[in-house]
Amino acid sequence: MTGRNICVLGGGGFVGSHLVPLLAARGHCVRVPTRRRERCKHLWPLPGIEVLECDIHDPARLGEVLTGMDAVINLVGILHERKPGDFQRAHVELPAKLIEACAAKNVSRLLHMSALGAEAGSQSRYQQSKSAGEALFRDQPNATVFRPSVIFGPGDSFLSLFADLLRLAPVVPLADAGARFQPVFVGDVARAFADALARRDTLGQRYDLCGPGLYTLAELVQLTAANLELRRRILPLGKTASYWFARLMELKPGAKIMTRDNHYAMQTDNICASGQPGGHAQPFGAPTALESVIGYLTEAGPRRNYTGFRAHAGR
Repeated sequence: MTGRNICVLGGGGFVGSHLVPLLAARGHCVRVPTRRRERCKHLWPLPGIEVLECDIHDPARLGEVLTGMDAVINLVGILHERKPGDFQRAHVELPAKLIEACAAKNVSRLLHMSALGAEAGSQSRYQQSKSAGEALFRDQPNATVFRPSVIFGPGDSFLSLFADLLRLAPVVPLADAGARFQPVFVGDVARAFADALARRDTLGQRYDLCGPGLYTLAELVQLTAANLELRRRILPLGKTASYWFARLMELKPGAKIMTRDNHYAMQTDNICASGQPGGHAQPFGAPTALESVIGYLTEAGPRRNYTGFRAHAGR
């Protein structure tokens, strides 16, 4: 289905920067509200894209940006809290406001980004808040919820972070090295959201999204080093040492590499329930293998996007 008016919350972020161009290419008109319009200037040249500067946490402004929309996609999420309550505000309070605004503005379709591992009983506040936010959509018949494993691809803050660290030192201490992941390519996540808009069988459904491969964190770091052609020694840390490493990184000023909340989250495997290659990503096409696109880590500037584009084009 083409020609729909779609509002994408978080459209200027990592996943949004891949999804919004895909929606535009499919003929949709896309509205992207953002607190700072300058941060979304990479979206400005795209046809059919409207970038608005506003505070989506303000119910009145949220209602305004949803006016005239056929569908809304919520990609808003944070990995670290700057202050207590940030997880609650982003992952629970905003979805509650969004559901209320959609009802008031007669928005007929709602897609929400949750996370694999989002469980109320988790030690991680991130996963607790994601679970609470996800629960709000269970009584929304026109909603579709996606629960991806860790997402990789051009512009990510996962493998790209490890790539930066590996360039700095010959020995890399690694907390929670045995944690298991089933990473999913950002292009596959974007495609799942875009495809779901046109499929009525996704109404009221929840999908786990995983890639075709299972890896420990240590294996992912080693794969990253190999791709960069770097000889590095990975030093796995035990559970207690991992906790204190996370605590130390949490106290570090500036951008957070790791926190205790991340440590708690990694105590549970981040893999699809079936434990099989591809997990539950199959309803939206065969998932992309990490090894086929990891070359983006060695590309610079705009070239970082080319690998993803080639993968979608089948080249």
